[in-house]
Amino acid sequence: MSDATTSARSNTSGGQTIRPDEAAHFGRLAKDWWDPKGSSAMLHRLNPVRLQFLREAIDLHWAGDIEARRPLAGKSALDVGCGAGLLCEPLARLGAEVTGVDAAPENVAAAALHAEGAGLDIRYIAGEIGSLDIGTFDLVSAMEVIEHVADKRAFVAALTARLAPGGLMVLSTPNRTPQSRLLMIGAAEGIGLIPKGTHHWDDFITPEELGDLLDEAGLEMGYPKGIGLSPAKGLYLTDDLSLNYIVTARAR
Repeated sequence: MSDATTSARSNTSGGQTIRPDEAAHFGRLAKDWWDPKGSSAMLHRLNPVRLQFLREAIDLHWAGDIEARRPLAGKSALDVGCGAGLLCEPLARLGAEVTGVDAAPENVAAAALHAEGAGLDIRYIAGEIGSLDIGTFDLVSAMEVIEHVADKRAFVAALTARLAPGGLMVLSTPNRTPQSRLLMIGAAEGIGLIPKGTHHWDDFITPEELGDLLDEAGLEMGYPKGIGLSPAKGLYLTDDLSLNYIVTARAR
């Protein structure tokens, strides 16, 4: 495996899910993706919360040692919509052989450069997940991605096709509620916590809708946890799903 950006052979099994305007929007953010005070500052704040959920899910799914520093040793992980690698690098440190896929070539170039500087061997690929011949993975993640794709059904099907037997999928996404419209678009984008134009509320997906898509793909969705935001706690895991949520899925 190489930490450089690579190309993969195409196949015709997947539907088109990339929206060119979305890819261009996130590609423009690539240069300061790793700046915790830059345009991706909210992702930096979100990452520890996602990793908290992910670590517990990994331990439960594979009945691992909760004290182990590398619970993904010997396993492969795929992060779809990886951006500049904010999740890929922790997955690699948890022991996984990691592949990151993103629609924006600028993002995977920034990701590969950062991984090289960190001494991490991560494979990054720019392209359409349904059209990449990259095999299957023990862990498949897509964090804050499904709300940006053109065809959610095709996207879930493509993720499922990349999941190895006995594997674990983890997804996070904003919920389509009045609260998310007010806070994530009206407030967060309004004051610059999230770059303007990042989200389109009509594209948000409810847990029930996501569950139906996963069920159609042959997966069983786990119990979702919400990701809340408060002045006192910042971002945190909660039972309140009204703003954002994160969930596991596995084959039935």
